[in-house]
Amino acid sequence: MSRKVMITFGMIIGSFAGGYLPGLLGAGGISLASLLGSGAGGILGIWIAFQLTR
Repeated sequence: MSRKVMITFGMIIGSFAGGYLPGLLGAGGISLASLLGSGAGGILGIWIAFQLTR
């Protein structure tokens, strides 16, 4: 796979996981915690995918 596809895939998976985790811990599905978690997860997913494709 190309580097761009891997980074995009990492962003999607990270955003999903980061937005879903607060819901598992008791926060609402549409809450500030889910929004912030989704953003943080996306950034973390991009960083991990970037490190793996170096």
